[in-house]
Amino acid sequence: MTTLERRFQVEVLPDLAWEEFLRRFLHAEELGFDLATTADQFVDWKNPSVPWFDVWTALAAVAQATDRIRLAPCVAQIPMRDPATFARQVATVDHISGGRVEAGLGVGLTVDPGYAIIGVPNWGNPERARRFKEYVEIVDSMLSGSPTEYAGEYYTVESATVHESVQSPRPPITIAAMAPKMMRCAATYGDTWNCMSFGSGSETLIADATELKTKMDQACDEVGRDPSTLRHSFLMFDANARESGGYLFYWESVEHFADVAGQILALGFNEIGVYYPINAQRDVFERVATDVMPTLRDH
Repeated sequence: MTTLERRFQVEVLPDLAWEEFLRRFLHAEELGFDLATTADQFVDWKNPSVPWFDVWTALAAVAQATDRIRLAPCVAQIPMRDPATFARQVATVDHISGGRVEAGLGVGLTVDPGYAIIGVPNWGNPERARRFKEYVEIVDSMLSGSPTEYAGEYYTVESATVHESVQSPRPPITIAAMAPKMMRCAATYGDTWNCMSFGSGSETLIADATELKTKMDQACDEVGRDPSTLRHSFLMFDANARESGGYLFYWESVEHFADVAGQILALGFNEIGVYYPINAQRDVFERVATDVMPTLRDH
């Protein structure tokens, strides 16, 4: 049986001044996080007036300023760009970072106002899921290094190439999936499966993680994949964070985080994602990184 090492991811939202945005990535690297990510929307979908950095421009700059930590969008939305452009962006940051990029992909949110703002189609979820299979097949092929010819229902590329990847055979592909069709895509094409709970509180997160793990086991069985070969990543979201000024329930104490994260890992997940905290919770965040993460990795 394949054993994937446990990892810890931190999400830094791109609604900050550049100096603070970069400082948070540097801080995450210093604290020993394995992976740092940022979001891919044109605007904050719940507060469109807030300034918001572009995901790939930002990650390219962060890649030059860091040495060890892996970098990814969490996750890139397929309506925002065609698959060949996405593959080229991944390959570019793979070279800038010296082989530290991961290709995070998802269908995106139909409620995102960014599509209307920039004038791109806002497909319904069924069409997004149908498009996704073609999209990820093109990305997989192009990042693997050979000229890609593809003629699908939704996407076509002709002799498309990018720089040969630094990573072999290509940068890892992460697929965000919560519904059955997308979960089968993650089981078929993904190196990492990413999911989350849209609730709040430890009981809800653990219940949702349990249900999602069961569904992914079923998806892997349907496509004939050993689930132990697929990294299972759970992003710890808090639905009440906006209303509470950014306060995240899992940063209440070191002990509380260790309990919740430990239960999620025990379900069979091997990556925990968190959001970078507000200043009032920074001490717990740092103590978790230095005292809890090493213990949970080695368990």
